[in-house]
Amino acid sequence: MNSDNHYIGRFAPSPSGPLHFGSLVAAVASFLDARSKNGQWLVRMEDLDPPRESPSAPAVILKQLKDFELVWDGQVLFQSTRLDAYAAALKSLQDRHLTFQCRCSRNKTPSVYPGTCRDAAHTENLATLPTSTRLRVDPCEVGFEDRILGRKTWHLQHDVGDFIIRRKDRLFAYQLAVVVDDAYQNITHVVRGSDLLDSTPRQIFLNQCLHLSQPNYAHLPVILGEDGFKLSKQAMARPISNENPSSLLKLALKALGQKVIDSIDYSEMLAVSALNWDIERVPKTLSQNIIELTDEDLQK
Repeated sequence: MNSDNHYIGRFAPSPSGPLHFGSLVAAVASFLDARSKNGQWLVRMEDLDPPRESPSAPAVILKQLKDFELVWDGQVLFQSTRLDAYAAALKSLQDRHLTFQCRCSRNKTPSVYPGTCRDAAHTENLATLPTSTRLRVDPCEVGFEDRILGRKTWHLQHDVGDFIIRRKDRLFAYQLAVVVDDAYQNITHVVRGSDLLDSTPRQIFLNQCLHLSQPNYAHLPVILGEDGFKLSKQAMARPISNENPSSLLKLALKALGQKVIDSIDYSEMLAVSALNWDIERVPKTLSQNIIELTDEDLQK
């Protein structure tokens, strides 16, 4: 487990559309956590799914971050430039017989893969069928100490199951790419939404299989809309606007349980928030409804 001595954090949006308020909360949290430790804060574009992406989204997202003075260190990393690295990691796993080809329909497969193709006797025409590549998990427990939620543990076979690392359409899966890139960028701390909590045991196991260092993890409450569902680009959540950044920052800080300071301008508010950042104050819940955060003072 990495220590805080050389902190490198990251914010890794998918360019399927502009940032919404839930995205802003995650960006603010990861940014403040890094800056509070005099660490680096990197930005990575997870552009591995062209059918779901918008060509204009990367530029829009980067402008939104700049508008809110969430200034990153170094160059933005685009995952689409890292395909050779993912292929090399996949080959390493295949060469050690840690993977298998799976022809199961993703839509018809339970969330915990039942092992249908793991040791299947069927070999007929597998080479001509569309198949995904799954990583074989071990019958063991994987756990970690979440900096917000505390100890979390999963039994890999019972709670997770063999999982996809390359899709049937030949695109590399998120789980493989994020592990390879976190190691490449020397990420020590990951601060992200709790909607990715279930990805963490998969990524820890992949780290172990690839002999890579494991980051520290912290999972934030996911922001729910007025309808009770997660704010998302797919659900057409309203993009954040730079018309009144101070109000949105105050609202994000409130969602994160942090001190909200009035009577200073935006730049000062952000700087003071980094000095005051306390991850222990972040609500230890998986979600938070935006209605609970609405406050007349924050709309002024």
